[in-house]
Amino acid sequence: MFPLLSDPWLNRLLKLCAGMSGALVLLILIFLVVESVPALSSIGLFSFFSDPSWSPAEEASQGSFNMVPMVAGTLWATLLAMLAAGPVGIGLAIYCHYYATPVMAKLFRKLLELLAGIPSVVYGFWGLTAIVPILAKIHQPGASLLAGAMILGIMILPTVALVADSALFQVPRELIQGATALGMRPWSMIWGVILPTSRAGLFTGLLLGAGRALGETMAILMVSGNVVQHPETLFSPIRTLTANIALEMAYALGDHRNALFISGLLLMIMVTTLVILAELAGRRRYD
Repeated sequence: MFPLLSDPWLNRLLKLCAGMSGALVLLILIFLVVESVPALSSIGLFSFFSDPSWSPAEEASQGSFNMVPMVAGTLWATLLAMLAAGPVGIGLAIYCHYYATPVMAKLFRKLLELLAGIPSVVYGFWGLTAIVPILAKIHQPGASLLAGAMILGIMILPTVALVADSALFQVPRELIQGATALGMRPWSMIWGVILPTSRAGLFTGLLLGAGRALGETMAILMVSGNVVQHPETLFSPIRTLTANIALEMAYALGDHRNALFISGLLLMIMVTTLVILAELAGRRRYD
């Protein structure tokens, strides 16, 4: 049926591309580990969790390397962004599939694709000039965890919505026809049949959105305040791991530089974990 799929040269080329992609990820991981080992040896693993603050220096004995506030800021911003983007993205997908006219559904999908293609620095600039001043009128300083979470939520919304749209498209038509024949109301059918059937795909979309939020740098750097502290409220300034690397790598030396690679390794582990969970959810979707 598909004669090209049996072409041995095409098969070898695709295997080579897949192998190169996997090797590239592995090389990045090895590089981060190699660059992190000196910091782990001279500073010690527990210093990154027990030191009084983040005040790095070229020599480990002269600095303080606590990353917990930045890890907390990263996770809180990602979680809040997911709480905002998750329901809205899934709701948009449901609207496009079961409520919107074909013209409106096509328009919404094009808008989501447009949002997905906007550079992150544009989101950050817009947040800095529009969202931060509004929040500053409510509670100073404006640049805060809430501002960062709002920008991240807007940025990951297209990812969540488009993956959710694809998951809903995979729901067997026979299930929908059967639910309609039983006289189920539209919302009851969505809640009781469509969402449970597509839950693995919806979960995959949420995880991919969370992965993008974890790795975002420029936008969150511009609107979050960049203060290394545990956020006590939504209006507290924070600094994420990605923003910390971007701000300090240009002048970091010695143990300070190696400690930043620890930040990169932590981010790599977080994102890899999310990708693995998304892959497992995707496999379960097609079992």
